[in-house]
Amino acid sequence: MYGLIRPLLFRMDPERAHGFGLWSARWGGGLLARLTGGAPVAGHEVEVAGLRFPNPVGLAAGFDKNGVALPFWRGVGFGFLEIGTVTPRPQPGNPKPRMWRFPEHDALGNKLGFPNEGAAAVAKRVAKSRRDSDVIGINLGKNKDTPNDRAADDYVAALEATRNVADYWVVNVSSPNTPGLRELQSRAYLTDLLGQVKHAAQGKPLFVKLSPDLDDAGLCDAAGSCQDAGCDGVIATNTTLQRPDGVTFEGGLSGAPLAERSRDVLTKLRALLDDKKPIISVGGIGSAEEVRARLDAGASLVQIYSALVFEGPRLVRKILRGL
Repeated sequence: MYGLIRPLLFRMDPERAHGFGLWSARWGGGLLARLTGGAPVAGHEVEVAGLRFPNPVGLAAGFDKNGVALPFWRGVGFGFLEIGTVTPRPQPGNPKPRMWRFPEHDALGNKLGFPNEGAAAVAKRVAKSRRDSDVIGINLGKNKDTPNDRAADDYVAALEATRNVADYWVVNVSSPNTPGLRELQSRAYLTDLLGQVKHAAQGKPLFVKLSPDLDDAGLCDAAGSCQDAGCDGVIATNTTLQRPDGVTFEGGLSGAPLAERSRDVLTKLRALLDDKKPIISVGGIGSAEEVRARLDAGASLVQIYSALVFEGPRLVRKILRGL
């Protein structure tokens, strides 16, 4: 089915096509649930950070920011879903245009800037459609107008608003599309920030999502902050400011060009972190072979995003059949 509608979608503005896809997923979720049994694909179960995942392939944050299509993603076969990024207060994000496709590179660009309905509204919607068997992460961000010295207040407020629907949380300090946000990855901010959010999490797992553009010293500092604050794990990586030849836009790049750097960061973090500290690998993953490579390199779980745009939802079960 996706092969038939992809040419139409690729003629549309990328953000409009994404919105149409989410609308279709929202209203088609019930039908897909009836066709598939409405459950994630099992058979590759793994336990990470005290949570039981039916399989290691998850939906990355950013695809369904407001949690509108949980039954669809469940029926597609994902082992877990990450919703967001959500902020304490609703915000519209950056001016449009703010999404781009680069099919010749299997890549996407965005400078969205955390558009979302706000943590409380997202939590209310997720509460209506989640199942007890779901594993759902909530990706947390700060509002654009919140200064960095008050960032912890925003992350804690968004966490509190989503407490009853999250199985784990992610502190997003690595998007390139909110001015000054990546400064929070420095040790001067990060240890205290993670410590405050970890305290608010009250025992539920907390991850931090890092940038692929950190140098070795920055990765070392971030890993140290994660360990010092008792953070439960790391998600590596967010989008990159690096570009393939001929690609120019303002914002973060995701997709196939990110794969090599994402693998490199995974390997470096695995060496820096405690052996038991889980890493969720994301960035340029689009095949069972790539998933196996990430797991072999020390990832506990993986997430996909951009490959869904180019391959369609069937990619999830195709990957799982190949593991």
